[in-house]
Amino acid sequence: MIQAYILIQTEVGKAAAVATAIADIPGVIAAEDVTGPYDVIVRAEADTADNLGRLVVSQVQSVAGITRTLTCPVVHLS
Repeated sequence: MIQAYILIQTEVGKAAAVATAIADIPGVIAAEDVTGPYDVIVRAEADTADNLGRLVVSQVQSVAGITRTLTCPVVHLS
């Protein structure tokens, strides 16, 4: 399994709706609205890096109200 954090910027006032919509996508472990430079942080997983990319591009980025995403794959250095 490959996991990643997806950092999301949204339109003003859309963070809660975006987090709620993304939380229902299969493969999403958690979706939280936060403060700071990003509005929503998502933890997601997929069986391959390609499938993780497909999850982000075809499902997460299609949620209304998102203006930008940054995907940060989790690595295990030990």
